[in-house]
Amino acid sequence: MSSAVTAPGTGEQTPTRTAEGKPRHLYEVDVLRILTFACVIGVHTTSHTVATDDVPLNALLGLLHFTRLVFFSLTAFVLVYSYTLRPRPMAQFWPKRFLLVGVPYLAWSFVYVAASWLLSSTRRGDVPDLVRTYAEGIVTGVSWYHLYFLLVTMQVYLLLPVIVWLVRRTRGHHVTLLVVSLVVQLVVFAGYKYFPASDAWLHGYQKQFFFSYVFFIVSGAIAADHADRFLRFIRVHRRAVLWGFAGVGVLTLGVWALQVGLGQSLYAAGTPLQPIQAVWSGAVFVGFLAIGARWADRRRPGSPLARFIDYGSDRSFGIFLSHPFMIWILLYGDSWLERVVPKPWLTLVTYLLVLVLSVAVTELFRWTPLSVPLTGRPSLASRGQREARARKRAAAAGVPAVSPAPVLSHQAEPVEPDDALVGETDDVGRGSAR
Repeated sequence: MSSAVTAPGTGEQTPTRTAEGKPRHLYEVDVLRILTFACVIGVHTTSHTVATDDVPLNALLGLLHFTRLVFFSLTAFVLVYSYTLRPRPMAQFWPKRFLLVGVPYLAWSFVYVAASWLLSSTRRGDVPDLVRTYAEGIVTGVSWYHLYFLLVTMQVYLLLPVIVWLVRRTRGHHVTLLVVSLVVQLVVFAGYKYFPASDAWLHGYQKQFFFSYVFFIVSGAIAADHADRFLRFIRVHRRAVLWGFAGVGVLTLGVWALQVGLGQSLYAAGTPLQPIQAVWSGAVFVGFLAIGARWADRRRPGSPLARFIDYGSDRSFGIFLSHPFMIWILLYGDSWLERVVPKPWLTLVTYLLVLVLSVAVTELFRWTPLSVPLTGRPSLASRGQREARARKRAAAAGVPAVSPAPVLSHQAEPVEPDDALVGETDDVGRGSAR
């Protein structure tokens, strides 16, 4: 049986269990999530502001293209980890997952399609065109350039029974499964990158299908099945993991430089769907987890930094959904920002402005009834959320919280939604870890 589901009961805390044997909140995942979302904003900001001949920024962009691949590993990891700890029928699992991801997908697809439609002098007023474009965007994930990620995530949700079955069926052979899936991934990415005719049948929709990320989904699921040993290994060998992380980063830059030398453009040399990115993204996943594990082991509950990490973790999905809109606003048309700020400083200034605006918009949405469709989380103004925060404050002060009976009857449920898209594991022990 996997170490993720065993309850030691030995009085010793493990990477996944408290000393009392209860599942602990994986704070290292919070750090991985925040770092990766910060890099997502970096990818999109840089790609919109970098000069075509800017070598350093294009090299940086090539390094930052790990984000989608790391997130699919993270999504599979949290899905399998959470499901193993708390199995439930798919009839209960799917509605909750699709509410917290599918509804934002539909809402933000409409926001981006409608905004583009309203700003187009040739399409504005053509309602059938709006409906057709919106429907096509929903099916293909192209309503805006980042929304395909939610479409693939929902495919992973649908495949969870198959993923869990595969992990359990191949126990004792997980190394073989990892190697096979990595080889498949390298072949797929090599086809995408170096033999474009091989994927012509996908008509440019390579990134919209789960099979483009098979290694990352499989590796995340297997890591979850060995969560305790996996996270312990990262802690014990943290220095080696981080040196490996740095070494693979240098190798990735070397491949980028080689491809530039062979005639590829500075941008094309660093695209995400290529073999070196499979290796680099795996290194980033364990490297960021090593950084997160160091933080988790030294975390002081209630400290300013702990509150900052908790806040960033909670708002990260909403920031992901809204930040391209902020980029659009700042750089639309004859942008004042581009006139005032010269390159390459435009990239840094745009990044900071996008981050501030996205946080502000997400914070605003979190306090409105539109919080679920626009941030993927319940409104902070709801009664349940107010009572949960009151219990949390009372627990921190050591005072028994008094809540209405209907709420008390559900105290075993998580305070926050367990949204695997953003790596949330609040349903598997956040309260018990404090």
